Amino acid sequence: MSTIFSADFAGRNISLKADYVAAQADGAILVHYGDTVVLVTAVSLKSIREGVDFLPLTVDYQEMTFAAGKIPGGFFKREGRPNEREILTSRLIDRAIRPLFPKGYYSETQLVASVLSLDKENDSIVTAMLGASVALEISNVPFKGPIAGVRVGLISGQFICNPSSDKILESEINIFMVGRKVMPGKSGKDYDVELVMMEGDAKEVAENVIVDAIQFGLEAIRPVIDLQDKIREAIGKTKRPVAQIVKDEELTARVKNEALAGLEEGYSMPRKLERYSKLGEVREKVIKSIGGDDSALCKKVAGIIEELENGILRGMIINEKKRIDGRTSKDIRPISAEVGVLPRTHGSALFNRGETQALAVVTLGTSADEQRIDFIGGEEMRSFMLHYNFPPYSVGEAKGQRSPGRREIGHGALARKALVPVLPSPETFPYTIRIVSEILSSNGSSSMATVCGGTLSMMDAGVPMKDFVAGIAMGLLKEGDDIVILTDILGDEDHAGDMDFKVCGTEKGITAMQMDIKIDGLTEDILRKALDQAREGRIFIIGKMRETISAPRPDISQYAPRITTVKVKVDQVRNVIGSGGKNIRQIISETGVTIDVEDDGTVTIASSDAEAASRAVMMVKWLTEEAEVGKIYRGTVKKIVDFGAFVEILPGTEGLLHISQIAKERINKVTDVLQEGDEVMVKVLEMDKSGKIRLSRKEALDAEVK
Repeated sequence: MSTIFSADFAGRNISLKADYVAAQADGAILVHYGDTVVLVTAVSLKSIREGVDFLPLTVDYQEMTFAAGKIPGGFFKREGRPNEREILTSRLIDRAIRPLFPKGYYSETQLVASVLSLDKENDSIVTAMLGASVALEISNVPFKGPIAGVRVGLISGQFICNPSSDKILESEINIFMVGRKVMPGKSGKDYDVELVMMEGDAKEVAENVIVDAIQFGLEAIRPVIDLQDKIREAIGKTKRPVAQIVKDEELTARVKNEALAGLEEGYSMPRKLERYSKLGEVREKVIKSIGGDDSALCKKVAGIIEELENGILRGMIINEKKRIDGRTSKDIRPISAEVGVLPRTHGSALFNRGETQALAVVTLGTSADEQRIDFIGGEEMRSFMLHYNFPPYSVGEAKGQRSPGRREIGHGALARKALVPVLPSPETFPYTIRIVSEILSSNGSSSMATVCGGTLSMMDAGVPMKDFVAGIAMGLLKEGDDIVILTDILGDEDHAGDMDFKVCGTEKGITAMQMDIKIDGLTEDILRKALDQAREGRIFIIGKMRETISAPRPDISQYAPRITTVKVKVDQVRNVIGSGGKNIRQIISETGVTIDVEDDGTVTIASSDAEAASRAVMMVKWLTEEAEVGKIYRGTVKKIVDFGAFVEILPGTEGLLHISQIAKERINKVTDVLQEGDEVMVKVLEMDKSGKIRLSRKEALDAEVK
């Protein structure tokens, strides 16, 4: 017997059906939001794999093509490798729920969110996030929820909760955030809703607007937080016990006695590889000394050493107000950059910030190079791509090269969002743009280095960007009432810190952001301070970038294709294409250009040879030219009749050359002067309203004589 629970969410009903499907899962829920339906299941194994001392969590969000009434493309005609949207959504859910499992819970756990039905009004990602929380809440899997996700837009100065896909296109912001119920509440409320995770993009929006949007979104999810409490009370299972981690005080003291001095010495070394070498040396020595051949004991020692490392780093920053590399909390590592570092690419930049180094390379192409992405919600043609690569040598490792993982795809997507608002319009710059960011060295903020390098490389490529965009990663350490906000965090600070907050934007405002929170207690005041501090850092970095290149180059690379756009009437598109593509093939054959013709009459011609492009433009114009009264044309006799000849003066355009207009003298038969296939100079005498054209050869002859 199924049980249905429902609530109003953003002015629309959302209902959840339990005990209906997937009964063998630990938790399963079918979520209906309008006609969007998502099934979310949670399964956690009862046993723990030997030697596992972490949470093996897998999250898979999958969009079934039948949900939108589609059949998959390709040979196999079935769902295959996850597309970018599925990968990014899986990562969103993972980032939201992973910190909320209790320490010491190491059972292999999997969440699967399957989109079974999709409309264009109700967000499947919002639906899946709620389903993930409910599936865990009603299961026996320990989870510190409930949580819920919401998307916030801004249209005409008004915040909108869960806008439709059409509405989000006209919105100034597109922020997806996840909030969590936290007890006890403040300011007279039963509970607070605090931010767990957030990411989104904006059209150069001010920091205070972003904070207000976040507060709006967190309040908007209260109805579905309350709904989850009712569901858990009604059908929730008793949670599994989690073995408490009992601290071995004697072992901790022994490890601290042997390791502390060496670890403190390691954290006094500002350079990453030297520091890691020293820390690794200390770690190995102490583990061997105390653990010996006892693998279980060695793991305990390693865990204690990691806690000591985090404690040393946090103590340095919070108590001593000192960071590993000697910076203050607001200082940014040394920045340097070069452009034009690769001679034959269309644009390139090498961006350095401390020990993080990104090589960004731009390639310009035509509309034929656009990326076609087939989502179940519709097809997208993407003319701007950004691909982020993180090779193992960037962190001093040696391992097999693999296809991009979720992290690489996520970082690339964030950097792409950051740069989209400053790109020129297709009418201004009709190129397909691809940026590849190769991280050559990494010590924190490599995705933000990609944003900076991407900006500089497009400037070098001559892309007429509207403004500079920079990115910066912020951190937070909170111990009781002691709070330190860090600008431009290192990898160590990210690992030991309580927040990772990436902010991208121009001097005017924010274009993209991403935040993950590891603790409770992120207040509105902390958020505002972090954004203000990020703005200061962002503006400083943009100043450094301007020193490298002050504006986009006035012209594109000599090795990039030159694109010329010609606009023809829609009914003339067929003239450009020709029967079976005959005319286009002739233009390509004679000039060597690349040519694309759109249904709206836009003809795009691309070639690295300016003369060839010019010839192709002339050929297109000739194919689409319209007859003009008084103008002389070289035409071809297509058909001879008793009273004259029909002459083609332009492709697909014929006029009548009456027998009386063929010669100055009187002739008896048209064939005395003309034959089919002859080329003849004729003048357009008149065109009537129906488009019929009257021609004269004898007036053309008079004009030639003159």
